[in-house]
Amino acid sequence: MIILTINCWSYSVRYQLFDWDNNKVLAGGTVERVIIGDSFFDHEIPGSPTVRIEQDCPDHRTAIELILRTLTSSELGVISDISEIGAVGHRVAHGGEKFTHSLLIDDEVMAAVREMVQLAPQHNSNNIAGIEAAQALLPGIPHVAIFDTAFHQTMPEHAFIYPLPHEWYEEYGVRRYGFHGASHLFVSRRAAALLGKPATQCNLITLHIGKGASLCAIKNGASIDTSMGLTPIEGAAMGTRCGDIDPGIPPFIMQEKDVSPREMDTILNMKSGMLGITGRYKDRRDIIREMEAGDDRCRLAFEIEAYRLKKYIGAYLAAIGPLDALVFTAGVGVMAWQIREQTLQGLEIFGIVLDKEANRKAVSLESEMKISANHSPVKIFVIPTAEELVFAEDTAAILAGTYTDPAHFPYSFARADFKRTYHLPDSNRRDAGEG
Repeated sequence: MIILTINCWSYSVRYQLFDWDNNKVLAGGTVERVIIGDSFFDHEIPGSPTVRIEQDCPDHRTAIELILRTLTSSELGVISDISEIGAVGHRVAHGGEKFTHSLLIDDEVMAAVREMVQLAPQHNSNNIAGIEAAQALLPGIPHVAIFDTAFHQTMPEHAFIYPLPHEWYEEYGVRRYGFHGASHLFVSRRAAALLGKPATQCNLITLHIGKGASLCAIKNGASIDTSMGLTPIEGAAMGTRCGDIDPGIPPFIMQEKDVSPREMDTILNMKSGMLGITGRYKDRRDIIREMEAGDDRCRLAFEIEAYRLKKYIGAYLAAIGPLDALVFTAGVGVMAWQIREQTLQGLEIFGIVLDKEANRKAVSLESEMKISANHSPVKIFVIPTAEELVFAEDTAAILAGTYTDPAHFPYSFARADFKRTYHLPDSNRRDAGEG
C-alpha cells in the first residue's frame, strides 16, 4: 500500500510518501511560504539531490496540488498516477478530550475538529484546510487523523486541571492537553528498546526541542505530564514562543501599550522566546554562532533556554521517581550538542552523568546514540524523531483493523530489531535549527 502523510502548518505543508509493504519512503518534502508569497517546494527522492520548485501557493490546496503533480510527473515522480495512493494520514494538532487515538476521518470527526479550532486556532484551522484539500484531490480513499494530543490523554486529572475556576474546564475545555504526541511516543518506544525493557516498565523524560519545544514525563510508558498546555505556548522557552511567564504580564503590557488581545497573542507566539530575547534570531544555529562570537544577548538566550529545560527535568524527576533515561529529540535536541551540555550541567547529583565527548559527536539526524557516561545510573539518548512514521503506521493499522491506541499498540519501531530503513528527506533537515 502507498500511504501519503500530510502535516499542514500555518505557512507550510510537509509530506512523505511511504511504500508501506516494502518499508521505505518513496519521496518527501516541504512546501514553504504557503499563503505569504514567494512559495517554494523542496522535493526529495531518496538517493537523489533535493529539487527546489518555485511556485506561488496562495493556499494549502494549491500546495497539495503541487505535491501530487510532482509525485506523478515524468521527471520527478515516483508513482505513475495518484490513484496508486491508498490512504492519507493527516496530523491534527488538537483533539481535545474527545479523541484519544487516531481514527478514520468522517463528517462527525471533521465537525469535532472544527469545534476545537478555538483551542488551537493557529493549528487546527490549517490542519482542516489540508484535510479538505486532500479529500477533494484524493476522493474515495481513507483519510486518517493522527492527533498530537492523543498520547497525553493518560495524564491524571491532578496534572491536567489548572487551578482556575472549574467551570472554565467544564464549559470551555480549559485544561492541559500537550502536543508533539507522535514524537514523544516514537522516541519513548525507541528508548525502551535501547534499554532492553518493555515500555510499560520504563520511566523517561523526553525532550522535543525545535522551534517549538515540549518535555514529557513518562511513567511506566505512559505520559503523566507534559510542558505544553491548553495551547503550545506554555512550557519551555522556544524559538518564538515565550513559554512559562507570569500571567500578570500580558494584561499589564496590554494596558500600558494599548495592545489588543489578538496582538498580544501574536507577540507571545511569534515575537517572543529566542527571537524576543535576541531581537534577531530564532534559529539556534544562529544564536550559538553569534554567542561564540561574543554576542551577549545570544548568550543570554542560550542560557535561559538551557536553564528552563533543566528546571523541567528537575520537576519531572520529582513527579516520576526513579528515572531510566533522558531522551533528546527534534532538530535542536538532536543537533545542538551545546544546549544538551549546558542543560545537563550539574545534574550528576540525580544520577544523570553526561559523556561530553560522546555528546559532541552526537549530531546526526539519522543515528540513535547514547551520550551518558558508562557509569551513569540514568541513560541519556539522542534519538531522531520520526513523526511521519507514526502517522503512516497508525494509518496502515487502522485500515488493517489492528489499531488500538497509542499506549497499547505494538508499533514496529518499539521492537529491538527495528532498523531505520526509511530515509529522512533533506527538506526535513531545516528542523536542525528550528523544527
